[in-house]
Amino acid sequence: MPHLIEILTSNQQQLNPIRILFCDTYLYRLRGLMFRKNISEDEGLLLVQGKDSRVDSSIHMLFVPFELGVIWINSHFKVVDKIIAKPWRLAYFPAVPAKYTLEIHPDRLSEYEIGDEVKFNEI
Repeated sequence: MPHLIEILTSNQQQLNPIRILFCDTYLYRLRGLMFRKNISEDEGLLLVQGKDSRVDSSIHMLFVPFELGVIWINSHFKVVDKIIAKPWRLAYFPAVPAKYTLEIHPDRLSEYEIGDEVKFNEI
């Protein structure tokens, strides 16, 4: 069931934490951010898969009319890839397998670096 969390990186404390909707059901992962007009700088989605996988953690941008910052995190809570996803693209895959796909405002992408360890906190 979706609930709110915040994600903190090991290399810094975020001054303005992002409120992340933890999406671990098929329907919430499928819907994602489709049909929304935008995403604010203080919100995001964390799409949760059952295991580390390139295919299962891939995303599409169909019916998403704005750019997203996308961060892939593996089951060891390490950032393994990140990109700016463009609207209406068919698919994006991480370079290496990941369990979590974090979708945030693109202006917040620089707060996460490949290799960072992250921690999920309940809000």
